[in-house]
Amino acid sequence: MAKPHVLVIPYPAQGHVIPIMELAQRLVEQGIRVTFVNTEVNHKLVTSNCLDKDGFGDLIRMVSIPDGLEPWEDRSDLCKLTLSILKTMPGKLEELIETINKEEGRKVACVIADDCMGWAIEVAKKMGIRRAAFWPASVATLASVLSIQKLIDDGIINKNGVPLNDKIIQLSDTMPPIKPFNLAWACFADVDTVEAFFKLVVQAVEASRLTEWFLCNSSLDLEVAAFNLYPKLLPIGPLLASNRLGDQVGHFWQEDPTCLAWLDEQPACSVIYIAFGSFTIFNQTQFEELALGLELSNRPFLWVVRPGMTKETTTNYPDGFMKRISSRGRIVSWAPQQKVLAHPSVACFLSHCGWNSTLEGVTNGVPFLCWPYFSDQFHNATYTCDIWRTGLGFEKDEAGIIPRDEIKTKVELLLNDKTYKVNALDIKEKVMTTVSKGGCSHGNLNSFIEWIQNNDSNAMDQLDSM
Repeated sequence: MAKPHVLVIPYPAQGHVIPIMELAQRLVEQGIRVTFVNTEVNHKLVTSNCLDKDGFGDLIRMVSIPDGLEPWEDRSDLCKLTLSILKTMPGKLEELIETINKEEGRKVACVIADDCMGWAIEVAKKMGIRRAAFWPASVATLASVLSIQKLIDDGIINKNGVPLNDKIIQLSDTMPPIKPFNLAWACFADVDTVEAFFKLVVQAVEASRLTEWFLCNSSLDLEVAAFNLYPKLLPIGPLLASNRLGDQVGHFWQEDPTCLAWLDEQPACSVIYIAFGSFTIFNQTQFEELALGLELSNRPFLWVVRPGMTKETTTNYPDGFMKRISSRGRIVSWAPQQKVLAHPSVACFLSHCGWNSTLEGVTNGVPFLCWPYFSDQFHNATYTCDIWRTGLGFEKDEAGIIPRDEIKTKVELLLNDKTYKVNALDIKEKVMTTVSKGGCSHGNLNSFIEWIQNNDSNAMDQLDSM
């Protein structure tokens, strides 16, 4: 009997590729065949940075389709990239599926698409293929996406998604508040990019109506209010928790595993781990203040400074900084983050609060110092500081800079008050229970897998009648 075959497609960003790859790995573990579709550029990054070239396994096939831009064009121009994706990729995905379906025993039974790629759900419907949406970020963020008509009706955004005022939004009493300019699609400086991303959002909402399953990389324990607001959303996470100490697949940069040996040499609960994900960019002043704040903390630290993290072409540290911190500081370009956060020497996580990083910290019981950069990261920081109470945020000065003394002060406050660690361990226990056998997320994921495996002829008819 042929194995069920699903096609999985993420939005082409690091924070989207990793969690849906985790989902693909869970499917493979249950004997489901997966074709994983990246853009051509990201396909090269992901496959070249896999530690084991055969690490994807026999049941995962990595393929690519073009995003419509030339190889030399700037993909950090998100407006241009978004419009190109919408114009080019639907037709290319349809061509790919048609080619796959001609292969013996590989007909695509289901498309699982990142909801930011809602057009892929529409392609699947057009081709008569079962479909599921996947949301890799917080459900609080998704709730704001699914509430766009209300936001328009209330005069908070216009019909193109551009904020009309700075009034705080709170979709329910127990959900984190957010400013309109921090909405997932509205956090960009130029209106053209906001409007381009809003097209993705509108398509995501439309696509959500075309799928029987809307899977979310979160848990009821973390976001009960958001799930209550939209009961159709199904928690299956944190997916990262089920593979916390494994070698993660899907990174765009090569990890530096040597930092783990350095962590082995540090005292228990002593190290500040600092990482800002794949997108955060600092100006030189802020970068230096962060460096000097870490120095003032007088604690060992592991700092991830990826290529392109500062606006300058080269990374410039304060004069004498590297020499002064050489005995207690370690700087790497990319780290095996799940293994770092699980290490007993790590005391806290100074983070941009991307959802993947947030989940990795939560599932390891690590307190946070929150430094959100844009979009959903503000939601996530509010969860951490005000709802879960597992971390602290920073205050900016009149120039919009977080100064070195503020960094030093918050490190001391966080690590001298054991309440944050106690709360972090409490949240960890609840979240790890939900992904374990008998837990809610574990059960939901199993139900979805059974649905894929039960590939009966009536499934599609039932879906189309919804």
